[in-house]
Amino acid sequence: MTGEKPASADAATLDWGVRLLYLQCAGLVALTAYLIVLDLTSDDIIVAIAVSLTVMSALAALAVFAVARALGRRSVRARGPAIVVQLFLLATGGFLLQIGPRWAGAGLLALAALTASLILLPPSSRALGVD
Repeated sequence: MTGEKPASADAATLDWGVRLLYLQCAGLVALTAYLIVLDLTSDDIIVAIAVSLTVMSALAALAVFAVARALGRRSVRARGPAIVVQLFLLATGGFLLQIGPRWAGAGLLALAALTASLILLPPSSRALGVD
């Protein structure tokens, strides 16, 4: 035995949750690229704040990528951090619903709720060996 868990139908919900985590990572990479462009082209920026925001965005992208990769490899220890990422996304979506753009807030809320649900469903738990 190699110690790997067998692939099963239970893994489908977890696989979709991991795909959505990778989608969130791609969104953070796009945000980081956008912030880099703003940092380089804006005339009236406070450099320390702009650079720190860009670095934090890049670090968040790396963290979400690491969590998605670990969860994709069926590490049960990655499930908690994946849910924390979704909680941050829910908070961001709620904030955007209040101040706008509302479409982005609604989208983030839906994405976070769907991802968290897929990760927490009983078939995902079985795929991780939690049951």
